[in-house]
Amino acid sequence: MTEQQTLFIVDDDVGFVHAAAELAREQGFIITVAGSVEQALTRLKDTSFDVALIDLSLPDGSGLELLEHLDLGGSTQVILITGHPTVESALKAMHLPIVDYVVKPLRAAQFTDLLQSAAKQRRVVGTQGEQWHGLAGPSAAMADVRQQICRVAPTDASVFIEGESGVGKELVAGAIHAESGRTGPFVALNCGAVPAELLTSQLFGHERGSFTGANSRHVGLFEQAQGGTLFLDELTEMPIHLQVHLLRALETRTIRRVGGSEDIPVDVRVISATNRPHAEAIEAAKLREDLYYRLAEFPMTLPSLRERPEDVLPIADLFLQRLNERYGTRRALSKEGADRLQRYSWPGNIRELKNIIQRSYILADGDLMTPTLPTGNARPLAETESTITFAVGTPMHEIERRMLFKTLAFFENNKAKAAQALGVTTKTIYNRLTAYQSSNEPRERTDERPDTPSRCETGT
Repeated sequence: MTEQQTLFIVDDDVGFVHAAAELAREQGFIITVAGSVEQALTRLKDTSFDVALIDLSLPDGSGLELLEHLDLGGSTQVILITGHPTVESALKAMHLPIVDYVVKPLRAAQFTDLLQSAAKQRRVVGTQGEQWHGLAGPSAAMADVRQQICRVAPTDASVFIEGESGVGKELVAGAIHAESGRTGPFVALNCGAVPAELLTSQLFGHERGSFTGANSRHVGLFEQAQGGTLFLDELTEMPIHLQVHLLRALETRTIRRVGGSEDIPVDVRVISATNRPHAEAIEAAKLREDLYYRLAEFPMTLPSLRERPEDVLPIADLFLQRLNERYGTRRALSKEGADRLQRYSWPGNIRELKNIIQRSYILADGDLMTPTLPTGNARPLAETESTITFAVGTPMHEIERRMLFKTLAFFENNKAKAAQALGVTTKTIYNRLTAYQSSNEPRERTDERPDTPSRCETGT
């Protein structure tokens, strides 16, 4: 690893602790040990750790009691220790926010892999920085996006990205490619920008003379992306009758040029994106259902900018900093300008924010900028940090969802404090969050401010 990280081992098994500590030190970790819940709580009062290795069965209670005292949303990654594989399965079914589980006796190779994985995730959500592969924003929402990227990048899984226009879907695709280790190029195609009659040729290529105007052989994007990544943006704009050809290419890992007779093997990872919810696109016959399941081996949903208002000013400052560096100026947002940006709902997301900052920069008379925002289809955000309002007739499940996320934001994602304020257990908070995530409901975000790494790897 490029920097030493801290490991907190909570276990009363001296032999296990010794073995785990030796393996962790070889990975560059600084070790702290506690033998009971009481000792662990004492340590946690004034110290935070990058990774926590916690035994479920301790002399004075369960290791699960410690979870609510750890920042599971960002700064601490947790590995639980159990002596029984059946307990491991039961814990996974609870969907607790745990990196993984170790079953005694300790297996060195497995434990080393888990430590490296935990350290990687810790670096993704816990190192300071402005941006990562162009993905700026200190919010928990963006930490989650970066974490997902680092988990899926080393695999060959196809990724299907959903999100509104302007949220940065191509940036995410590029980050996945950059972190994948693939040596081939990143090739992008906007399916809505190519006429339907040319799309097949663009993707798969054509042989000379295969149609009028085909005066030479053309190598398609699949072949151009050999060994790399093909990004298909606005996939639902691809005519439905052409999607079957894409499905065949994905299933056989071969393509055939238009007018050709040879099947050409391709080693290409496909990442696709759309600004439509996939269920609606399938219902409207804009997306084949079988193609969706082939493309969505790893589905991702990117949050809109209005779902992560804590990112607005940092991103605006980043855009402004670039302009200042480019033109040798020292312009800044006025207080009124910053307030306006924070209260705006950003229907055009980051793309709109970038354009408004650039326009405000150009029109500014002095060093202080006060952006003028559109007043048509956008609405101001009216709620304060500590209040929340509902329209008459709002469904109860929606009220509960918004209340939960608003409370988490108010307590800076401290789930123990949020649970106490709402009169529920910490486990209930985790269960609700898991349910919202699995049902793909829109998620409001908390005000966590995790940091941004320079890359996924830990440097081991």
